Amino acid sequence: MQQKKKILIRMGSLRHGGAEKVLATFLKNLPKDKYEIDLLLNLYSGKYLAEIPDWINILYLNKGEMITTNRLQDIPKKAYRVIYQKMLKFFPSLLYKFILKNKKYDIEFAGIHGLRDEILNSPNKNSKKLIWIHNDLRKTHFHNYTDEEIRKFFGYDKILVISEHIQKDFENLAQNEIEKSKIIRIYNPLDTEEIKSKAEVKTEIEAEFKIKAEIQEHQPSTINHQPLTINQQPTFVSIGTVFPQKGYDRLLKVHRKLLDEGLNHKILIIGDGYDFENIKKLQNELKVENSATLLGFTDNPYPYLKNADYFVLSSRYEGFPTVLFEAITLKKNIVATNVSGVSEMLENGKLGLIVENSEDGIYIGMKQALTQPESFEKYQKELQEYKIPFDLENSVQEIMKVIDGI
Repeated sequence: MQQKKKILIRMGSLRHGGAEKVLATFLKNLPKDKYEIDLLLNLYSGKYLAEIPDWINILYLNKGEMITTNRLQDIPKKAYRVIYQKMLKFFPSLLYKFILKNKKYDIEFAGIHGLRDEILNSPNKNSKKLIWIHNDLRKTHFHNYTDEEIRKFFGYDKILVISEHIQKDFENLAQNEIEKSKIIRIYNPLDTEEIKSKAEVKTEIEAEFKIKAEIQEHQPSTINHQPLTINQQPTFVSIGTVFPQKGYDRLLKVHRKLLDEGLNHKILIIGDGYDFENIKKLQNELKVENSATLLGFTDNPYPYLKNADYFVLSSRYEGFPTVLFEAITLKKNIVATNVSGVSEMLENGKLGLIVENSEDGIYIGMKQALTQPESFEKYQKELQEYKIPFDLENSVQEIMKVIDGI
């Protein structure tokens, strides 16, 4: 019998972000008889903890919810976590001795780019190193990477990237064919059948979207020539972790501007994150509490997405926004800023409206949706015939091929 490969995977937490969701989906679909996996989290927290298979051993540096405020009573705990994590980062031998019990891994895998140095500095020099890049490193919120810093990623044996844009950026920095061969583009594992199934779940949304449901029931045709509305007002939904990256401040400002022009509509933002209170404050300042809803986090956003008239991606930057494929899966009308991955996913504007990555771009796109809804018919025609160019099994198999091959 072949010996199981011992794998260490490092992740910040399993809170509700795209990279976290992708990792959970991947792990759920791995064969348990082939690998021995330790998942090391900086913070034992998040909704996706419940989705990790029980055969995977979860370890952690700190436990509890993420502290997103600077309240006086939270500062000691927050400071302790930061100092503890930094100490283990700068003295990795302590981490490997006391938490990982000197275990020798065949593969060490950074689940996000932010853990680059933690894996590269591993005292286990014989392990193969693998990293998953989910973002355009040129435009991350905390830190925009220079060429020199991106070059450090070539210390890995394999670099998984999730979009053509990120792949080209890395290839342009590769100094030889060996480095180029380290870069592998693999689409994120996405369970489309689960998305469709969850979109049918009856929740409180059923009453809210009652008018829409009745119209859909009596109009089973694939293309609606007018957007379906709630109380005669089109609804735009956006889903994502509430970080500045997602551009929800821009979305609310555009919403206010369109309302001032007499174009009534609703906004629904689904998600939570450290910027939530700032966006809530902006919602109050703009006086849009009655027309824009900040739903917060929900386990199942798909009924909301399914029943909305439009999905809007207002992001300042992305890697390959998984939520956009979820909107495509549910055949939604789409308005999306032109960030990394969008042109590739929407086939250069064939499947949805791509707008300039700016407040003005979002404004022009949403205004078109409100004043020329018939212009989205061409996207609907394409969406009805579109088949996502990968499936869950293929994506998982491709990643396994990388793991087995290094």
